[in-house]
Amino acid sequence: MPLHRHVPGRSSRPGGLRRAAHRLLVLVAAAAVGAGLLSAPAHAEPSVEEIERQIDKQWQQLEPTIEQYNKVRSQLKVNRKKSADLQKKIQPLALEAELAMNRVADLASRYYVNGPSQEIGAVLLNAKPDLLGEQMAMLERLAAYERQQLESVMKVRKKYDTQKAKLDALIADQEAKEKQLAAKKKQIDAKIKQLERSLPVTTVKTTNCPTINGVVSAAARTAIKVACAQVGKPYVWGATGPNSFDCSGLTQYAYKAAGIYLTHFTGAQWNEGKAISRSEARPGDLVFFRSDLSHVGLYLGNNLMVHAPRAGKPVNVSPITTMPIAGFRRPG
Repeated sequence: MPLHRHVPGRSSRPGGLRRAAHRLLVLVAAAAVGAGLLSAPAHAEPSVEEIERQIDKQWQQLEPTIEQYNKVRSQLKVNRKKSADLQKKIQPLALEAELAMNRVADLASRYYVNGPSQEIGAVLLNAKPDLLGEQMAMLERLAAYERQQLESVMKVRKKYDTQKAKLDALIADQEAKEKQLAAKKKQIDAKIKQLERSLPVTTVKTTNCPTINGVVSAAARTAIKVACAQVGKPYVWGATGPNSFDCSGLTQYAYKAAGIYLTHFTGAQWNEGKAISRSEARPGDLVFFRSDLSHVGLYLGNNLMVHAPRAGKPVNVSPITTMPIAGFRRPG
């Protein structure tokens, strides 16, 4: 039988079954992909909270370095002043030693090289024989006194020179440490800035507040939406919602919905959050007013906040520039 011929009903069945099974698998796989069952898992971008945790971890490394850097700089400032003070003390001593040395050298030079000076010659020539010994002894005492003065000055100068040499060595060591710490601080600081640049920008749309485009954590998004939902509700002293609020009652109510508990008191809320500079304030941070921290609002960005202002004025969105700002805090 030719090789290309097949017996009917026998060898054709397995191939057909395989082809049918293959088509079935392809269809099932396609359906699964369409349903997302076999699709590759998408790489999720890190959340604000995850990046914040990374920044906190980096900051834990940076803060001791910063404090060590500050310590070395403070010590350098003190030691450089000590060195400058010693230099001021050394300068007149150096001059005094130089003058004393010159006097001794001049006396010795004139006597041993050029012979006695006119003054010494006059003393020797005019002196009576019985006074000659006394005159010579006087000259020796004069020379000894000059040497003693020189030795005294040199001794004090040596003391200051030794102290300054030690200070100079310490300053050089501290300057080297300062450079090392500054380099280390620069590296970690660059990493933190890189992480901060990677913080995702979130759009938050609410009915009663302006649309927010910025770095907003999940907790802050919830707090903003809840606080904005209260716009129009009356201010009532001591009220914490849900029908009326005072200022700290509103922020407490908003963050409670995000799972963060704040005390119903502005002073306590100030201490319950992380201090944030105005330049780093984000939507969802708490903004406090007046030196006595008597008012608080929920920051929305762009110098706006949602807050419960006072009796007679309901919860609303207002500029933060209407009152003196005490500072910002980030709950959580």
